Amino acid sequence: MATLMFRRLSRPVKKAATFSRTVDCYKKEVPGKDHKGKICSPDEGVTLNKVVDSEKIFRLLNYHILYNPSAYTRNRRVASLRVCTDDEECEDSAGSVHSSLGTKQAQNTYSITCSRRLSSSRNTLLDLVFNKADERQVHSLQSEKLKNVNGNEKKANDTEVSDAKEDARAFQKLRTDYKLFCYNANVLELLSAEECIQILHKVTVLKSKLTPEMIAEYFKTLGCLPPEQHVAVKSDTRFAMLCRYSVENLSAFHSSQLIDILKAFVYLKFPPSHSLLNVYEVEFSRRVWDMDLNQLLLIADLWRFLGRSVPQYLEILFSFASLHWKNLSLPQLVQLIYIIGEARKAPPDLMQKIESLVLKYIDEMNLEEVGAVCLGFFKSKSRFSEYLMRKIGEKVALRMVEISNFALVNVLKMFRFTHVDHLQFLNSLGQVAAHRIPSMGTQGIMHIALACAALHFLDEKILDAIAAELPSKAPHCRSKDAAKFMWSFASLNYEPPNSLEVYEALTAQLRLKLHEFEKFPEHLLTGLLALAFAGHFPHDLIDFALSPTFVKLATEVTAFELKKDLLTLDASVGIECLPYKGNRISPLLRREVTDMMCAWASTDLYVRLEVAEALSSLQTILGGPHYVKQHMILPHTRSCDLEVHLQMSGKSVPFNQEGTAGLLPKHNIKGSGVLVTDELMVQLLKGKSGKSSWKVNEKNSSSELVYPHTVVTETTTGKSSHGGSCHSELSDGVMVTDDLLQNLVKSKNSAEIPFTRTPKSGVQKLAVQVTNRNHYCYGSHRLLGLHSMKQRQLCKLGYVVVEIPFWEWFPLLKRSRSEKLAYLHQKVFG
Repeated sequence: MATLMFRRLSRPVKKAATFSRTVDCYKKEVPGKDHKGKICSPDEGVTLNKVVDSEKIFRLLNYHILYNPSAYTRNRRVASLRVCTDDEECEDSAGSVHSSLGTKQAQNTYSITCSRRLSSSRNTLLDLVFNKADERQVHSLQSEKLKNVNGNEKKANDTEVSDAKEDARAFQKLRTDYKLFCYNANVLELLSAEECIQILHKVTVLKSKLTPEMIAEYFKTLGCLPPEQHVAVKSDTRFAMLCRYSVENLSAFHSSQLIDILKAFVYLKFPPSHSLLNVYEVEFSRRVWDMDLNQLLLIADLWRFLGRSVPQYLEILFSFASLHWKNLSLPQLVQLIYIIGEARKAPPDLMQKIESLVLKYIDEMNLEEVGAVCLGFFKSKSRFSEYLMRKIGEKVALRMVEISNFALVNVLKMFRFTHVDHLQFLNSLGQVAAHRIPSMGTQGIMHIALACAALHFLDEKILDAIAAELPSKAPHCRSKDAAKFMWSFASLNYEPPNSLEVYEALTAQLRLKLHEFEKFPEHLLTGLLALAFAGHFPHDLIDFALSPTFVKLATEVTAFELKKDLLTLDASVGIECLPYKGNRISPLLRREVTDMMCAWASTDLYVRLEVAEALSSLQTILGGPHYVKQHMILPHTRSCDLEVHLQMSGKSVPFNQEGTAGLLPKHNIKGSGVLVTDELMVQLLKGKSGKSSWKVNEKNSSSELVYPHTVVTETTTGKSSHGGSCHSELSDGVMVTDDLLQNLVKSKNSAEIPFTRTPKSGVQKLAVQVTNRNHYCYGSHRLLGLHSMKQRQLCKLGYVVVEIPFWEWFPLLKRSRSEKLAYLHQKVFG
């Protein structure tokens, strides 16, 4: 605190301000010349903001000011006073440009009868005297150029070069047309400190006589200041006056002048929350329909550089673009998509129109523009059509060596988002990506790994190259990056040569970033589920993830649906991690999510034709619906299987009570005369040769089954040449019809007693899994991580997994029913 007293020598103290703390003071004389409107400089410790009328107040001659310099240290604060910050400059802060950015003294902002309004008639801020103050300011501005010259270098050295962010605006450098509506951060000629002081002096001299043209020109000139002087100038009261005059003349500016002023705000790095920007945002929104598209795109780009969200302006801009979309040139289109991506949203009807333009210009775009277009659509969560995605894939695949890392990652993001598989693009990616990964940043590598996982594309060269870099790049990983790296490897069910080192490095990052999971709980569950796929169970992280506090956070606070992930993690721990004694989710939550999953599996939306056909055929083979049950054996794995129980002798056991009610006939089932054994079925299917007839035709792309001694005489109408319904003719002349085969198969089980409980110890449980292409890596027979974990856990629970792979079962869906029955019979009993 400071004690400030004005005292006249021949009279008592006329006015004194008393503070709660008295300190030792000493005196300093104020010169008696030209006292009207005289303002003491900051180093003299006092500032007067009130106009002093010499005719109404006593003379200031021989006055003494008692002051204490210690009152100006930053650790002393006066609650009623406001100090200028970089977030929003004070309009009422008096004084000149600070003597030094690094000084420990803060400007004294209190004054006697101070006015907070900037007015040419009521505030002496417009009558600032420069003289010696100007000389001191020039010296200050020049000295600031030499301060902290190594600051940026030190900051740059803290981060590896390979981990630096890519330039998202690289596409703007490849066409000169972008200069018309894109912000250019390069200043051709920097403004000197003397010129800056002259401009600020003119503001105080001209005051309300400043014209809109002059104000715009002053802002444009001040925008050329060196970066190290920005803070000092923004703290100057005269600059605040210039801002105030710009607001007063806002409606008088031409649109080009307003844009120049907004550019100056960008050059001077105005904080996005500054109240002055509110006024300009409203004015620009009001003028949208009076400007052309180039100006509108430039303004949107400037707002983006300021880091300010302007939803009102962008909404009107998008409406303007929606009306004039047919007139967009290629550079305007790409820049508009870039702005949309930075805004993270746009009207769906506009995005449809823009997509048609992208398809029109796709052949003319360079690869960087293709990457920018993909990134804009990806950020705005707008999808490309499959046709356009394949066009992009073809264009990039042919010139993938030329595309930058940043653009390549953006294209991969869009492939991941649309789930379009493009074999030519993926093959080219495998040839190029592995060599680029060592020179890429952590996040770029993460997106490559994640795209491979999302597309189920397993390329060992790419994954091995990523794994080789991860131990050294793990410290640069965010919690999100570490979790998604683990997810990518585990979901593809691939373990690189250094898998143990990779998982240890990434798991260590999860431990270091536990505090981040309070805001992003989904990342921790993603990482732990990936570790579970790979068979790793870190007890400490699992205990944290299943704790009541984290479970509450994951189920109530976050916007993501994480209950299923919690169930998958908890159930996997219960099956595979028996020594674990930590936290588990509550039985109530476990039952809630299980019921939800089972209810979803019973809906019509979940019905898969290949599974329904397999279920019907197994019911025929085994003797009825009470011998087979379609349900989620492991609900936490989120997929259904067909469960079958067999005695050790090979006979099926009825166990499905739900399938029994109302389906079994009331009378006893009697044999139809012939007891069909496995040997008889094999003989019927083999014919006279007695050799194995089941094999896959490797030459046929559809993987059709080949029967060496069977002549198939089906026609396109499903009738054979002999007039039966859908049959195969054995080499010995015996016609095997559907009805005959069904009766023969049924007769085997008809001798059994319907639905009799068999001791569990004598029952072998089968989990029949009818798979499809989404269960495997692209173009291979390698199961994905989730389904591999499911089979592993079924085996731990005592099930025998019988896999019905799609490359064998799907071709049979177009064949006769007798062939389906014979195939499933061999799978179950073979």
